[in-house]
Amino acid sequence: MTTSLLPGEVPVSLNEARGWLRLGPSVDDAIVAQLLRAATSICEAYIGQWLIVRAAEEILTLYGGAVRLTARPVVAVETVTLLPAGGGETMLDADGYRLARERGGAVRLTLACPDGARVRISYRAGMAEGVNGIPEAIRQGIVRMTQHLHDARGGANETPPAVIAALWQPWRLLGLGGGR
Repeated sequence: MTTSLLPGEVPVSLNEARGWLRLGPSVDDAIVAQLLRAATSICEAYIGQWLIVRAAEEILTLYGGAVRLTARPVVAVETVTLLPAGGGETMLDADGYRLARERGGAVRLTLACPDGARVRISYRAGMAEGVNGIPEAIRQGIVRMTQHLHDARGGANETPPAVIAALWQPWRLLGLGGGR
């Protein structure tokens, strides 16, 4: 399981969202901020990538001496720590593992360890270092998803508008599954 040590930054400002929703200043700010975070999370899940670079940590079991990091795109691996079945831990230096970047920004980490051993990896992942690096179509999709969530607050069970998926589709990374 991937754990983000920091919450992801929202690439759309509260003022932008408020303007799109045609709300006055500071009206429902807490609700709009919450909806923005939810819309950003939905976007990240849909496209299969974290938007703004943040820290991640995973504890994974090795199969065939390798693991694939979950968050994408990986920009840096900070530490790799071997967690033997008998207890304890050993931090590995860069010579103790091999990284292979795969299509779509995923990273496969290979170690000379037996199957079933566990490893803790701390790394950073995300498409852009800051808000300004996020493509405008992704940002527009987040604003529209925020509007959809705002409009559906009354319990309406509507599906999101298709334009949101169309805006995010060029950045969507799909896998065939089964990869470890």
